[in-house]
Amino acid sequence: MKTQTALILGLLFALVIALFAVINVDPVTVNYAFGSAQWPLILVILFSVLMGGLAIFMFSLFRTMALKRQNKELIRQNEQLKKEMDELKVEHREGIMPSADSTRLAPDGD
Repeated sequence: MKTQTALILGLLFALVIALFAVINVDPVTVNYAFGSAQWPLILVILFSVLMGGLAIFMFSLFRTMALKRQNKELIRQNEQLKKEMDELKVEHREGIMPSADSTRLAPDGD
C-alpha cells in the first residue's frame, strides 16, 4: 500500500511540474559573472531546485557520516564496558565462592 501511495503521489507531483513547465516557458535573462544568456523560466527554476536539493543532500551526507562515526565509537565503548562488566562479575563470583585450592577452616567448636 505504501508503494502505491508513493507512486500516485509521484505521478501527481510530475503532473504539477509538467503543468508548471508548460505555463512558464517565457525566456528570462540570466546574468552570470562572465556574461548573460536567455533561458526558459522553467529551466531556471528546475536548475535552482536541483542545486538546492544537491546542497541539502551534501549537508545530510556529512551529517550521516558524522553520526555513523559516532555510532561506531559508541558501539566500541559499549563492547569495552560489557567486557569490563563480565570481568567484574567473574571477580565477584570468585570472591564469594572460594577457589578449589583454598584451605577450608573448621569452626572453633569442633
